[in-house]
Amino acid sequence: MFTQYIIEAINEYKEGFGRVLNYLNELEKIDVGTTPADVIYTGRKMRLLHYKPTKDKLYPTPLLIVYALINRYYILDLQPDRSWVKKLVDEGFDVYMIDWGTPMPLDKHLTYYDYVNRYIDRMVEIVRNNSSAEKISLQGYCMGGFMSVLYTSLYQEKIKNLLTIAPVIDTEKDTTVLGNTSKHLDVDALIDTYGNCPPEFLYVCYSLLKPFKQGMLKYMNFTKNENNKAYVDNFLRVEKWLFDTPPIAGDTFKQWIKDVYQSNLLVKNRLMLEDQHIDLRNINVPLYNIAAADDHLVSPECSIPLNYHVSSVDEYFKVYPTGHIGLIASSYSQKIVLRDMIEWLKVRSI
Repeated sequence: MFTQYIIEAINEYKEGFGRVLNYLNELEKIDVGTTPADVIYTGRKMRLLHYKPTKDKLYPTPLLIVYALINRYYILDLQPDRSWVKKLVDEGFDVYMIDWGTPMPLDKHLTYYDYVNRYIDRMVEIVRNNSSAEKISLQGYCMGGFMSVLYTSLYQEKIKNLLTIAPVIDTEKDTTVLGNTSKHLDVDALIDTYGNCPPEFLYVCYSLLKPFKQGMLKYMNFTKNENNKAYVDNFLRVEKWLFDTPPIAGDTFKQWIKDVYQSNLLVKNRLMLEDQHIDLRNINVPLYNIAAADDHLVSPECSIPLNYHVSSVDEYFKVYPTGHIGLIASSYSQKIVLRDMIEWLKVRSI
């Protein structure tokens, strides 16, 4: 009975699936990251984007967004009506974004020490000089939130506000499939074999998360909405982002799995970046931390402890009824999540 149902479902949608493949073959032509910006720094495949203002008067404290090392930065600028950065720019913020680019084989020995002390610090200095601001606001998404926390613990004198979106903090409390898989991964064997963490491995990890919903079901839904241009455009942009996955520097990925997921060193106050001790108690700047209730990549329980471990008096946390991507690239994000964050940031950016 069940087998017959599956056969009937496949027959019903197989023509549509063929059209889906045609669309997916054209992903390179899909426009993303369209908010106007100047590239004010390039180096080691990285870029620093400075978004062009749409208002004459800007808040004097600039905002630097630290994206994750997984997939690409343009999920925060997916399309004009679902663009995190466009909304901030239109509200009068001076916005910068790090595009990490694509690590090469020779980058396999890069670690979080390099990303925090060499790259993020260089970008912070460029933003400070470009804006003539003594301190900046630093915002990180997912792994970018984790790196923003590390940076602020070491260089707090340069940071006015810290904003984190679904940061990975206390991995013992992360109950996601990805979190549980990471805790049992032989990462040494993976990196010793490939040098850098290959995109194909990340695709396999993503496929484990919601295999039916993120597999057959989403393409079945696509065939039902093919005539809805807005649905199709958004669907293809998200698909482009999902398939646009660069490798991750090998030693960085080892640290991510062994020190963060398997040993949970950050909240145990034992995380080291070479000779630097990361102590969350060093952070006492205003903190804005948010998570998603339906996040299948980072449990909200994993993000909440940041507020408990920092010394910040001015600290805020909220969980929103959405998912990992919905938190930053959905109509709900535009109407609710960003509205709340912007109100918080305005009074702290003067």
